[in-house]
Amino acid sequence: MSAALENKLREGVLQLGLTLDDGQIGLLMAFLDLLQKWNKVYNLTSVRDPQEMLTHHLLDSLAAVTPLQRHLAGNALVEPKLLDVGSGGGLPAVVFAICLPQLDVSCVDTVGKKVAFIQQVAAHLRLRNLRGIQSRVENLTQQYDVVSCRAFAALQDFTAWSQQTLKTSGIWLAMKAKRPDDELALLPDGVQVLQIEPLVVPGLDAERCIIWMQKTPAAA
Repeated sequence: MSAALENKLREGVLQLGLTLDDGQIGLLMAFLDLLQKWNKVYNLTSVRDPQEMLTHHLLDSLAAVTPLQRHLAGNALVEPKLLDVGSGGGLPAVVFAICLPQLDVSCVDTVGKKVAFIQQVAAHLRLRNLRGIQSRVENLTQQYDVVSCRAFAALQDFTAWSQQTLKTSGIWLAMKAKRPDDELALLPDGVQVLQIEPLVVPGLDAERCIIWMQKTPAAA
């Protein structure tokens, strides 16, 4: 990976107000390299250009780190666990695992090659807090403090399929492009929207947001 690409990453991290050390920057660059190499064979993402991968995948995922960090700190969670649903090429899960080493990150996907990629990333980058699970999310029984997704499914499907994996006190983190008003209108009574948080992605002139949700008290 070129020095120019790393400089662009460092600039983006600075713009996002993140504090990452050289080791974490190196891990992010190594992840980008693995993503590019595996993508040639396994088609993990439709984005092929490294510059575009950096902006549309890495910086896009990094934009959610500070909001997640704020949530974890605000709730004083001890050994917090996150489940990323439909992780595909490990976005945002791998980015979360690199930037938040205190967070235990599990990635669930039905596609074996995508889970194999996550396991390879965890081994190659020595991320002990990252693991891949090949399964349908509906079949999982373990519960997590945060259940996340990025461009995975409609909100009503995401919450329905993963509701048994979310702790009573847990929160859903759904990364979306523009505000999905049609999906929000279809959410059931058992799901409460806490906040729609706009995100600004360095170098990307497009709408992005996080939909924060939790189970309503009756549903929980």
